[in-house]
Amino acid sequence: MLRVLAVDDEEPALEELLYLLRADPRIRSAEGASGATEALRRIGGAVDAGPDDPAALDVVFLDIHMAGLTGLDVAQLLAGFAEPPLIVFVTAHEGFAVQAFDLKAVDYVLKPVRRERLAEAVRRVAEQVGDRGAPVPDTVGDQIPVELGGVIRFVPIDDIAYAEAQGDYARLHTATGSHLVRVPLTTLEERWRSRGFVRIHRSHLVALARIDELRLDAGSMSVRIGTAELAVSRRHSRALRDLLMRRTGR
Repeated sequence: MLRVLAVDDEEPALEELLYLLRADPRIRSAEGASGATEALRRIGGAVDAGPDDPAALDVVFLDIHMAGLTGLDVAQLLAGFAEPPLIVFVTAHEGFAVQAFDLKAVDYVLKPVRRERLAEAVRRVAEQVGDRGAPVPDTVGDQIPVELGGVIRFVPIDDIAYAEAQGDYARLHTATGSHLVRVPLTTLEERWRSRGFVRIHRSHLVALARIDELRLDAGSMSVRIGTAELAVSRRHSRALRDLLMRRTGR
């Protein structure tokens, strides 16, 4: 049974969210805050009181665009707490999903809030809260949020075979399809270097472990990943070959 604080500076939106939350049988209590300042006061008091106090909170459903401090500002402040409540962002703006991912939000729900979508967010929160005596696994850092038909989903990074530059965005390719994210390829390269992703071309970032073949043809190089054949630029060819040789122990 979850203890919830919903935060939105627009009263109709806050009342609608509280109505939907209170209708969910997994919610023990759902209270509202009309802005960031009130929310931080309530959260600080809950954290100080401890997990067994009636004022304790499990999760904050947090709007992003608010007067004064934004929801992202609130989440950054909560990151400094020893045991902060979980966060679910509820917003009309889909462009902040990457920041939500970086702040380790459990979910990212788009307005207008649908009952079914909110129920899915509550399910994810309940899974993370789980047994109070067990540690909560931090899996958000192993996923990236993608938008699918107005719904934000989290795709495991280990499922991504390669990423393709599309202007200021990147398209992520997995075994089951592709997803467009509002992140430049250079940013993904920096974030995923330690996870075994390497740049082979200005247009492609690949998971080294997903390369099936390295091909040489008349001085040009390419790699095969599944059914895709991707060109390797001359700038990156030597480094890629060295990485693959070290990986195979040759």
